[in-house]
Amino acid sequence: MSDPVCHQSPAGTGGARSVGGRLPCGARDAFTLFELVFTLFVAGLLTTLLATGVFHAREAARQAACAANLGQLATAALAYAGDNRGEFPWGMRYDGGLMQCWDFRMMPGGRVEPGPIWDGLEGEGANRVLQCPSYAVRRSGGWMEDPYTGYNYNCSYIGKCEGDPGTRERPATLAQLRDPARTALFGDGQYAGSAANKFMRAPVREVAHDGSGNSVRNAGTQGFRHLGRTNVAFCDGHVEALSTPYRRGGSGWVSDGCAFLSPDNALYSLEKLP
Repeated sequence: MSDPVCHQSPAGTGGARSVGGRLPCGARDAFTLFELVFTLFVAGLLTTLLATGVFHAREAARQAACAANLGQLATAALAYAGDNRGEFPWGMRYDGGLMQCWDFRMMPGGRVEPGPIWDGLEGEGANRVLQCPSYAVRRSGGWMEDPYTGYNYNCSYIGKCEGDPGTRERPATLAQLRDPARTALFGDGQYAGSAANKFMRAPVREVAHDGSGNSVRNAGTQGFRHLGRTNVAFCDGHVEALSTPYRRGGSGWVSDGCAFLSPDNALYSLEKLP
């Protein structure tokens, strides 16, 4: 006796039909294990791609905000030089026994205020501009008691840190710049010790400008934290995102994610090859 549910379709009527709304023989109403695993894999892949896209979009926005900050830093430093006989800000020195860096002053009692290039600027504005948004997201803490983190200043050639070895005694002047568009001024500071050192250093020791030892120079590297790029403000005021780290993974404090801008001092030095 034939199954009343399973029967051949009449010729020319199309596929099999069920009796009483029941499925014909061989039909099924559930996923196989393979189909379920494949569906979950595709869903997971789409979720990962979406999350990656969101991360890249957010980081691109942070990189753009960081570049804008560095552009403002360059503008402020150039304005400072214009008001001080063409001389750039000091990298660090002591005034009345209190530390004063290019970006902050250490006040009595340990209170920190925005530094000399921000004279006349509202403090909240300085707080925002002096903070790299990507550095703030990934790391905490600052340099000493300074809450402003993420950026460093070319102190091998432009700024001068009091007590640094080297022949020159003061910061550089505008008149000494040979190629402002290829001389780094500020950048995304970072070294293997995690905190952002305030003082950008060139990779090769040049006693006439900055005779610091290897440990000091290695602490003055740049952070390639914007999707493998690092932002640099040059002495003409423009900002670039550079993607080639030099001495990455090297000895000392140079490590993955932080390195120099060039294999020599070309992007730091006042003098340029013809």
